[in-house]
Amino acid sequence: MELNLKFVGKEISLQMWKLGKTLSTAESCSAGRIASALTVSAGSSHYFKGGLVCYADEIKVKYLGVSEDLLKEKTAVCEEVARQMVIGANKMFGTDYSIAITGYAGPGGGTDENPVGTVWIALGSNDNIVTRKVFHDMGRDENTTLAAEEAMAMLRDFLKDEIEKNEKA
Repeated sequence: MELNLKFVGKEISLQMWKLGKTLSTAESCSAGRIASALTVSAGSSHYFKGGLVCYADEIKVKYLGVSEDLLKEKTAVCEEVARQMVIGANKMFGTDYSIAITGYAGPGGGTDENPVGTVWIALGSNDNIVTRKVFHDMGRDENTTLAAEEAMAMLRDFLKDEIEKNEKA
């Protein structure tokens, strides 16, 4: 596993322990890299409940409740699908937070609006989901590594904000 993913995974582990919350993943183009990074620390089973690699659209529909109509209208690589993946993973695993990622890793796929290398990341609780669209066209392996690193950094920053909110409350 990439060193940066391990390092950020350990930071997130400390944050999750501090929050006392639970976490799950729903990964398409990253194919489990985020879940792997989240479980790098001993004791991660206290906060990490599980992850789903939902590469095929029918898996997104069947297990996460992603709308078939939305997939037909916009494809799996859009903000709305990433949001539905977060809500579906939180429901499936009974977690407080989830992180979801969907994109075109390459070399095939992509559209004019979302070319190869486009990735949507969504994370949060059902009531507070943040999203980000990222783009890296550096080849399949590098695209998925960079997307996973961005997702982990985004999660770390989100959890930092959650901790600060709790401390002010």
